[in-house]
Amino acid sequence: MKKTLITLTILLGSMSSYAQNVRFTTDGVIEFERKTNMYATLKKRINKDNETYLQPAYDSYRKNQPQFKILKSTLTFSNDKSLFTPLPDTGKDAGGFWGSDPNSTQNNTIFSDLANSSFITQKKVFEETFLIRDSLRKINWKLTSETREIAGYECRRANAIMMDSIYVVAFYTDKIPVSGGPESFSGLPGMILGVALPHENVSWFATSVKDKPVTAAELKAPVKGKAVNTKGLNDTLNGVIKDWGSYAQTVLKALTI
Repeated sequence: MKKTLITLTILLGSMSSYAQNVRFTTDGVIEFERKTNMYATLKKRINKDNETYLQPAYDSYRKNQPQFKILKSTLTFSNDKSLFTPLPDTGKDAGGFWGSDPNSTQNNTIFSDLANSSFITQKKVFEETFLIRDSLRKINWKLTSETREIAGYECRRANAIMMDSIYVVAFYTDKIPVSGGPESFSGLPGMILGVALPHENVSWFATSVKDKPVTAAELKAPVKGKAVNTKGLNDTLNGVIKDWGSYAQTVLKALTI
């Protein structure tokens, strides 16, 4: 009995020491990499109505460009606030035939106030810039037992259906107790370090996490753009693309994810 008590005392002491040494990150900067399978994305665009000009463009793209387009971004966060910022596209196809396609660009700078469930997004839509203020998107996540390591953090998987039809796979870590993530993804019990939309051929995964103090100046919300809310933006987009045929829904989905 005496030996058992001693063993338990040592074990509890070790667990207490470990718990005290676990580092929970509440401030920092995460670098993300957005990867789009351009071959798969562009192939879906080709149909009998456009194949005479899109098929040659697609064939040329496959011959001269890599399969995956990589774009980078940062997520600066402090407690209950975050700022997602796309970095400039430095790829050689940035100004090419598909360069301005919404599926191959990063269109959003997003300030999220997680405590108040609100956001401010500066969104570039072709030649116009909008400033959207609204409530954070509510995503009904289902947690799983699957885990994987991302940027040095063990992350747990969650799944969801977003916008009625988009299947989402996300990985979050509770070692960063901030309910945010890249783009408009949030609402899990920890920071989202990985997101994949398998049927949309796109993913966002963290490549590094810098645990560092963040000042208020680093978390300034965007201020420029035509002021709208989410419904107002959707109404505007639907009005603009209503005559774009099958391409309309592709554009709408890309601009509202």
